[in-house]
Amino acid sequence: MRAFDKNHYNVEEVALEMSDGDGAVIFPGLFSNEVVKEARELILHHSSRESPKVTHFQGKAEEENRLRYQRRVWNLLTKGDVFATMAENPVIVDVLKKFLGTEFIMGSIAANRILPDGPGQEPHIDYPYWDFHKRESFPRNLNSSFPLNAQVTIILDPFTEESGATAYVPGSQRDIRYPTEADRFYARCERMLGGPGDAVFFFGACWHCAMPNKSTHDRIGVLIEYLPKFVKPVEDMLTTLDEEFKQHMSPMMRQLLGFDYPYPQLFDESEARNAAGRIMKAG
Repeated sequence: MRAFDKNHYNVEEVALEMSDGDGAVIFPGLFSNEVVKEARELILHHSSRESPKVTHFQGKAEEENRLRYQRRVWNLLTKGDVFATMAENPVIVDVLKKFLGTEFIMGSIAANRILPDGPGQEPHIDYPYWDFHKRESFPRNLNSSFPLNAQVTIILDPFTEESGATAYVPGSQRDIRYPTEADRFYARCERMLGGPGDAVFFFGACWHCAMPNKSTHDRIGVLIEYLPKFVKPVEDMLTTLDEEFKQHMSPMMRQLLGFDYPYPQLFDESEARNAAGRIMKAG
């Protein structure tokens, strides 16, 4: 996995490495110790007080293990301002403007906390490709000629081989499909290794999975998914955001939450008036 300096990088090189190279890059030290500490404390707070939530692609791990050892905290925008700061990081924005287009949006922002002895996942690809096993539901000839996804993992605890750092097969994003046994994922995979404050950017079509945490410490990461402007987000982030957040959000956050993308629209003016009248009567 190629490393780039957050202060000196060529955005074209980064985007090319994600699409046509290994599929993943890392920016060491993208976030400060203070940001990491604040985010980690909030995630620990929410993941400890809420009921455990099963995550995707857990393979054959027993249900009890899924709930006991792996915790997901969704919609981090409602959990603390630090997460909006992470999502709008200038380096992330700079790279993803090149990778997904200047009007890209955010599809999800969540945290994954894997406790010691937590199970790994099945190798998979991410939304909107994650149910590509139903090929008949996708357009014919879908390929990787342009990306429909970018993932950013912000590391809050050491991602080591022992702690189950994400495994991935370099270059697999160039062929949009799920891995099979014949692909020998575990024999070919490399790891997304890093320390607190590092950020891994990767094309979610790259075959990847969390590995079992065999260490004595938690492994927490903030997982942000970004999408082209026209792809429907996987997580409904708007419903739970209060009006104060919406009124004070930055122009970049407006874009990330899809406020600047005007569709779908009601183009028939008479229908729009009728809809407004129904709303007034209901009120």
